[in-house]
Amino acid sequence: MSEMTGVERIGNIFKREPVDRIGLFEHFWGDTLKKWREQGHIPEGVDLPTHFGFDCCTCGTFNMVADLDFEPEVLEETEETRLTRDGNGAVLRRHKLHNATPEHVDFAVKERPAWEELIKPKLTPERRRIKFEDYRNARKHAQETERFFFWAGTNVFELMHPVCGHEYMLMGMALDPDWIKDMVNTYADLIIALMETLFAEEGKPDGIWFYEDMGFKQRPFMSPEMYREIVQPGHKKTFDFCHSQDLPVLIHSCGYVEPLVPGLIEAGMDCLQVIEIKAGMDLLRLKENYGDRIVLCGGMDARNLVANDIDAIRAELSEKIPVVMKDSGYILHSDHSIPTTTDYETYRFFVDEGLRLGTY
Repeated sequence: MSEMTGVERIGNIFKREPVDRIGLFEHFWGDTLKKWREQGHIPEGVDLPTHFGFDCCTCGTFNMVADLDFEPEVLEETEETRLTRDGNGAVLRRHKLHNATPEHVDFAVKERPAWEELIKPKLTPERRRIKFEDYRNARKHAQETERFFFWAGTNVFELMHPVCGHEYMLMGMALDPDWIKDMVNTYADLIIALMETLFAEEGKPDGIWFYEDMGFKQRPFMSPEMYREIVQPGHKKTFDFCHSQDLPVLIHSCGYVEPLVPGLIEAGMDCLQVIEIKAGMDLLRLKENYGDRIVLCGGMDARNLVANDIDAIRAELSEKIPVVMKDSGYILHSDHSIPTTTDYETYRFFVDEGLRLGTY
């Protein structure tokens, strides 16, 4: 088979049609490009997707904070952290020296009345929530480089916890499920309304990339039954809209989410990413159990890349690629992202060996 473009390759992978090789995509921590460029591996003016030949690109364009007019308020600052209150009424502590999940300190919304008074009335599909120019430029660049273009953004689970925190959200699921269902439905409607406006004016992407981190180590945040009752209706509503636009749906979820996969498939998920090994996910088990229904992206242990362990990388690729590439159903990606501690030569080997093994 002749060499395909990225948009052709990923398009065929989602349709489970023949391709020349497996797909390729990756995420990196902020200074990785800078380090590799300073070391002379990547010329000035060349980005990582071009250098390594990635098949995809993403663009996030929605501002989903409740109060668009609220100026983030700095409550406390040290050399290492900054404590702020944001437009969701959340007080979060963030590290200044490195990327990390913010510490949940306090929330204005802890129960239904505060949600109904402070947040829900502000969640309207205003045009200023959409970064039209960013989307337009990213879509144009994707077309010029022949990459598969994902609109990227959060879905209902990832939109609720910034308002009330995981703890109050999960207590709400157990003690006041109708409140959480209302949040799910409100955010699902907002996502769809904003997509309708953006796609009508600027054109559709090639696919949809939803961020939904629904698990932690060895456990999802909720049971499969609770997922189906409370969260799945919002997923089905948004996934159905995407499918009505002929757009495949990829779900990114860190953590252990395997028990939720059947429900996500029922809702309409077309691809699962990132398949985090250290949280308990198993790429080969997912392929065996669900590989006839969904595409898989990721599932390669980033710890081997962090440790620059070429032998471990070779062994993992040799074990997994021949299995997951069957039926055109796999996109090569680490199970998290690539940090600055990874050597250029390590990642270069990961890509080259992965694609060698993954060529049909």
